[in-house]
Amino acid sequence: MPIKCMKCNKDAIIFQKYSGMHLCRKHFIEDVERKIKLTIRKQYNVEKGDIIAVALSGGKDSIVLLHILHKIFSKRRDVEIVAITIDEGIEGYREVTLEKARKLTSELGIRHIVRSFKDEYDKTLDELVAQERELGACSYCGVLRKSLMNKIANEIGATKLATGHNLDDEAQTIMMNHLGGDVERMIRLSPPRALEGLVLRAKPLRKVPEKEVALYAIVNDLPFDMSECPYAHEALRGEVRDMINDFEVRHPGTKYSIMRGFDKMVGILGKEFPQASLTDCRVCGEPCTAELCQACKLLGRS
Repeated sequence: MPIKCMKCNKDAIIFQKYSGMHLCRKHFIEDVERKIKLTIRKQYNVEKGDIIAVALSGGKDSIVLLHILHKIFSKRRDVEIVAITIDEGIEGYREVTLEKARKLTSELGIRHIVRSFKDEYDKTLDELVAQERELGACSYCGVLRKSLMNKIANEIGATKLATGHNLDDEAQTIMMNHLGGDVERMIRLSPPRALEGLVLRAKPLRKVPEKEVALYAIVNDLPFDMSECPYAHEALRGEVRDMINDFEVRHPGTKYSIMRGFDKMVGILGKEFPQASLTDCRVCGEPCTAELCQACKLLGRS
């Protein structure tokens, strides 16, 4: 016999172990959107005249993010949403996700900017990682993508840059920084502050578990790609993800606990490790904490 939703008499489609709730399609969608709206209201304060740049990869997280932001703000003429997709140049992978991204922006009527590593850095990610290197592919990709995304967001006058980081992503990153003893990097995950040259970051999905983001995309029939990046196996994140998922199975709510604990202590840590002042990179002009930004260092520019 089907299990019923705890808020009505319809069949449940999900059981949230951490909350103890069975939810039907309608109440599951409402629950996800409630968490996102609350996060936006408490941490990101969308204002009149805001231009929200959305980092759109074509995967489930960014697709859900764009869909929900459009659902929330499409009727507000004083707020503009612009999607930005970075084509890193990963053969057999990025072409598929880019197609999904274009499909959704076309359906929603949202301006969509697509830029590539090849155009910006003269090399694709595939070409970069084929060279002799000390770092993993994810290190190159993460640094270069963030730098280019910030550059484009500044070019269009964006006041916020929204990314699709979900609860799992946040818990994993917090734990990785704990394991590495990197307190200063951990503080950068804290609620955003305005820094000249850096577009204010926003993570509206940070309180939604990854599985719920995927289910939301499925029940809303959104176009998204579930394939994994071919370079994902090189990252430490995979090991940390498996460890946290194991704890979550045995101790439901672990991911929320990791994030709540971090949110409580980050303010105290921030007093001991104040934000470093920023300057312009002497090569590319992007904001950084030294004479040369990390992107230019990785590319061997000087």
